Amino acid sequence: MTPTPYITFKGNCREAMTAYAGIFGGEITMMMTGADMPGFPVPEGKGDWILHSSVQFDGGTLMGSDDMMGDLPPVGGCWVMMEMPGLGRAREVFAALAAGGSVGMDLNPTDWSPGFGTLTDRFGIPWMISTTPAEA
Repeated sequence: MTPTPYITFKGNCREAMTAYAGIFGGEITMMMTGADMPGFPVPEGKGDWILHSSVQFDGGTLMGSDDMMGDLPPVGGCWVMMEMPGLGRAREVFAALAAGGSVGMDLNPTDWSPGFGTLTDRFGIPWMISTTPAEA
C-alpha cells in the first residue's frame, strides 16, 4: 500500500495542483469541477471550484479538492513529506515551494540527511523536503 496525500484548498486547488505538477514534473490526470459532477450540491458561485484532482509523478500521487462547503479547518499537525532523488533536486523543489510561502527550517544537512527543510507554501500547505544519504 502507498499512502496518498489528499489536500483541501480554499478555492485555489486548480492553481496549486497545476503548480505541483510543474514543480514535481508530474501530470494532471484528473481535474473535475463541481459543475462537472451531476447531482452534487454545488454552492452558488463555486461551480468552477475543483471537486477532485490528481497529479501523478514518478513515485507518487497527490490528490486534492477545494473546500466546497467552507467548513474545513486549516491544515494542522500534518505535513506532506517528499524525498527527492539528490540534493540538487531537493534544493530546486524546496525553492519552488518556498516562493511566496514561508520557510520554517532552511534546507540544510542534518544527522539523517544531506538536505532537509520545512516550509509552508503560498497555498498554506506544510511540506518537508528531504534527500537520503544514498541519493546525495
